[in-house]
Amino acid sequence: MKRIFSGIQPTGNITLGNYLGAIQNCVKLQNEASCDCIFCVVDQHAITVRRNTGALKRSTQETAACLISAGIDPKNSILFNQSQVEEHIKLAWVLGCLTRVGWLNRMIQFKDKVGKSKDNASAGLWCYPILMAADILAYKATHVPVGDDQKQHIELARDIAHSYNFEFGTEFFPLPKAEILSKSFRIMSLCDGRKKMSKSDSSDMSRINITDNVDTIAYKIKKAKTDSYSLPSEASGLTGRAEAQNLITIYAALSNKSLDAAILEYGGCGFGRLKQDLTELAIEVIRPIGLEISRLMSNTDYIDNVLEKGSVRARALSKPIVREVYDTIGFLST
Repeated sequence: MKRIFSGIQPTGNITLGNYLGAIQNCVKLQNEASCDCIFCVVDQHAITVRRNTGALKRSTQETAACLISAGIDPKNSILFNQSQVEEHIKLAWVLGCLTRVGWLNRMIQFKDKVGKSKDNASAGLWCYPILMAADILAYKATHVPVGDDQKQHIELARDIAHSYNFEFGTEFFPLPKAEILSKSFRIMSLCDGRKKMSKSDSSDMSRINITDNVDTIAYKIKKAKTDSYSLPSEASGLTGRAEAQNLITIYAALSNKSLDAAILEYGGCGFGRLKQDLTELAIEVIRPIGLEISRLMSNTDYIDNVLEKGSVRARALSKPIVREVYDTIGFLST
């Protein structure tokens, strides 16, 4: 049986891109009989960059509420927040001692995030991939659903797992595989079709948040950047037209159609009709989720209870795995 581990950071509003690119796919995986699913709100990863730490608890609850509202069932899957399970950090130190500095220096996301300010970046941001590996290996997860931008982190987790197995002459850790999701549906910014839709973008107009109301969704789609040409009738006509491709892609993803089918539907049309249909479809899909998030967040006791129960189940899985690692290393336990 496949054991799925998926982590999502509580770093702000969950966007339509997060939902279409990751969350709805996790819901589908959860409903596969052959999958054992673990979903983690990775709040310890969230402090690798400066943020309003006073809002972290609320963001953690909101992220959990979003996952539940989108269809993650905490009875069938394990849902918890990372900081409640100490095995993640305990394993990360051991794995860090097996990780080569050169491996971390090659991580593209670190370079992208720090730019020319490498010396001012936190050590936590640099070591982030080790903790991510520990998140996965603490449960002996076999598959990790990620986008293309996270694939390198899974490759590093495989290298670290292999390093441990080789060091101690064992096959203790499986080598996790990246389960690449939504290859055809990468959702980009509404302001710049060349940039990924991001909850950390300084402009709220660049994204549709799952919690946006009807008027806000309609306004953002109306103002979404376009070009002055009609929509093409085939995919090749989208070359060099990032914004057109993005809006067609969002429509295709929300309507569960292929990109080619969506293009045929709007070929030769202007953006007005597409934006109108996209607005109606986005509201139909997103608003029920947003309303359920608001209901859950009106009394967070339920969310806290779900995360507490989930952390108990997560510890039951990870504790014996990490204990065996500690025994193998030779740590004294009295």
